[in-house]
Amino acid sequence: MQQFKSLAGIVFAGVIVLTLEACSSEQGTTAANVFTELASPAAPGSLGPHLAITAEGDPVLSWLEPAGDGAHAVRYSLLQADAWSTPVTVAVGDNWFINTADFPSVVPISAQQWAAHWLVKRPGGNYAYDIALALSADDGNTWTAPMTPHTDNTATEHGFVTLFPWSAGLGAVWLDGRFMAPDIGDASDPESHGSDKGAMTLRFARFDYDGATLEEGEIDNLVCDCCQTDVAVTAQGPIVVYRDRTADEIRDISVARYINGSWTEPVTVSDDQWRIPACPVNGPTIVAEGENVVVAWYGAPNRESRIKLAWSQDGGNTFAAPVVVDDSSVRGRVDVALLPDGSAAISWVAKTDDINGQLRTRRVTSTGELGPIEVVTEGTYSRSAGFPQMLGTADRLIFAWPEDGELRQVKTAYSRY
Repeated sequence: MQQFKSLAGIVFAGVIVLTLEACSSEQGTTAANVFTELASPAAPGSLGPHLAITAEGDPVLSWLEPAGDGAHAVRYSLLQADAWSTPVTVAVGDNWFINTADFPSVVPISAQQWAAHWLVKRPGGNYAYDIALALSADDGNTWTAPMTPHTDNTATEHGFVTLFPWSAGLGAVWLDGRFMAPDIGDASDPESHGSDKGAMTLRFARFDYDGATLEEGEIDNLVCDCCQTDVAVTAQGPIVVYRDRTADEIRDISVARYINGSWTEPVTVSDDQWRIPACPVNGPTIVAEGENVVVAWYGAPNRESRIKLAWSQDGGNTFAAPVVVDDSSVRGRVDVALLPDGSAAISWVAKTDDINGQLRTRRVTSTGELGPIEVVTEGTYSRSAGFPQMLGTADRLIFAWPEDGELRQVKTAYSRY
């Protein structure tokens, strides 16, 4: 296959059907999936893909793209049948914080109510930025003026946001650096920022559809500095997953659940004991349906890189022993989806040699059986390119990933179940 300057797996050659390892799958077959390219709605120069889904089951792709004179725009498109709709612009700004690891989102909250966020720079340091949150009451066609969900007014980091539906309203969780000193690292490098400047916290807020704050507070007072957060909604309520941090620099994956009006104490999903003195910029991901919850993550304790996945059948109260999904030169950047047959699909990035990488996917059953590892796409590996996304719908998996280098552009594809 022709190689491109890109992150783990970038431009398709029509259709890709690659299987790395034949194992048992949920259906008892080792047949490889067909990954079909979708013409991307994102313009050249685009980055920061994010996938969500409407109440009707239509995938929503959002991204950042240049808007001229140093400005950027948050845009989105819906997948209808086998084509993306004409992109819609949510907001444009020339003072935004642009970073491949900390990217905006557009998220349908209910049938009519949508939410979007992006990041706005403020004076005080390269990592001083605020969250801008806008709402729509007409399916994303028009948007309110942005508000800021945090009220500390400090020149510190506020980002790695997850938006989600919550009790006839909107929920948000984010990493909040209000107790940290301003960081003057290189904002163009997502891994340059320091971790010894105070305590990064995990905070939340709940809003009604008019944007009024109903509740806000702290979930964890010491977390990893710049790993993505994620939230799923179980039959019991929201559950947040994130990379935690101890005073001894153990940075394993924790969850907290919102039960009976408050967040539970964080619980470690797997005692990996990954001791690392700086943030790996590699967050976990979570998905839920009813009481079934799946968490996936990357870790490298003792320099042994692994992709892992753990199931819970009680709403995230307890988790089974984790399954090692892949340990072959993996680099993380995971995503996870629940499939109609009850299994889970997980995607991640791996590096195959000094310069090349792949975007891989694999099915895992609730009993830990592993399907074949399949390659969605491949190309030149770039650590700074960004984070691939995956979304499960009623009949297929949708993939989006950021192409890096001179040809930088968000690309998309799908595979049917």
